[in-house]
Amino acid sequence: MSGIAEASERAAEPDPRDRGRAGGSAPAEQLDPRVCEERSQRLRRRLERLIGIAATEGNALVPLRNGDEIFGAMLAAIRSAEHTVDMMTFVYWRGDIAHEFAEALADRARAGVRVRLMLDGFGCRLIEKDQLALMDEAGVTIAWFRKPLHLSPLKQNHRCHRKVLVIDESTAFTGGVGIAEEWCGDARNENEWRDTHVRLRGPAVDGLAAAFAQNWAECQEELFDERDRFVESGRHGGAVVQVVRGSSSFGWQDMQTLMRVVLESAEERIRLTTAYFAPDDYFTGLLCAAARRGVEVEILLPGPHTDKRVCQLAGQRHYEELTACGVKIYQYQPTMMHTKAVTIDRIASLIGSTNFNRRSLDHDEEVMLAVLDGEFTAALDGHFDEDREKSVLIERGRWKRRDVLQRVREAAVLPIRRYL
Repeated sequence: MSGIAEASERAAEPDPRDRGRAGGSAPAEQLDPRVCEERSQRLRRRLERLIGIAATEGNALVPLRNGDEIFGAMLAAIRSAEHTVDMMTFVYWRGDIAHEFAEALADRARAGVRVRLMLDGFGCRLIEKDQLALMDEAGVTIAWFRKPLHLSPLKQNHRCHRKVLVIDESTAFTGGVGIAEEWCGDARNENEWRDTHVRLRGPAVDGLAAAFAQNWAECQEELFDERDRFVESGRHGGAVVQVVRGSSSFGWQDMQTLMRVVLESAEERIRLTTAYFAPDDYFTGLLCAAARRGVEVEILLPGPHTDKRVCQLAGQRHYEELTACGVKIYQYQPTMMHTKAVTIDRIASLIGSTNFNRRSLDHDEEVMLAVLDGEFTAALDGHFDEDREKSVLIERGRWKRRDVLQRVREAAVLPIRRYL
């Protein structure tokens, strides 16, 4: 039996890890429960008041690590669907896994399930035509978000980077993974990317469904039909979750507010993992300010294996300033690091599609879960610890003495940094 098939069978069974740690992760050091509660309540009210989106209680989350586990859980959920499947993705490329998803979606459509698939017009341009034909003939409704040839120049740069799957209005997935062979496996070598997704049950599923609906409404006239039951989601766990959507428009965005609030609220520790690190000077300053006030700031980034070297160069321009402030920067060595996650003070986490770069924060449609839950945060912290063991620390003095050629490369990308 393949790794994905095994994972599918496991995902179909009740998962005892809901709200808990991923298997194998060591529990984090515990804080005083009263301190945790005070910090959680303070952060919750700041996020609700400053973003204007209420958090929901009673949610259960399962962190899913790497393709074998992520794809297995997603495919199991699709194959179990009885009423509706709504899926959106920035990347749908090629390979056996792409065909497996196409077959699963087509099968549910043939069975009478309402299946909707939204593909970003730029990110999914490599999808194979036979996959599209298979799904279309089976009755899957496929919509394209902003195909480049059909857009005005002002919209070309604003993409839908969200990854959302909602099954029967009750179970949802989000995170960083795309539908392509690059994400298959378990990050065992450079051909198997490292990524994190999350399975969500509870009232916060509505927030991810709304993220899908927002983009679907731009592409299709019919927003809902008789197969949408609009059922209320019961309590599945103890996690408090706020769903924050980033919008591909001009001006200050909710995603920027989200990042600013958590960085300014941290009192003890910030751990940031991102595939693409190219912030502007303002967000670099927030990281430095946190480090200066005594917060331990650790950033985990791709190392020798990256699919966007130009973005890496844009971020490396900030390494000297960040390390001088006491920020620790690690570069992951085994393969491409594609996870997008932040943990704060062992009490809160951000997980979703947003990178710590100008493109995610300024330009693209994104979605992020702000999770107030110690156990879920401990799971992500455990992942961070394990990934850090496979990473190399950027040494402050050594980076300051980097060669002229590296500095020239960093300077060369400055004119396009706002698009990275």
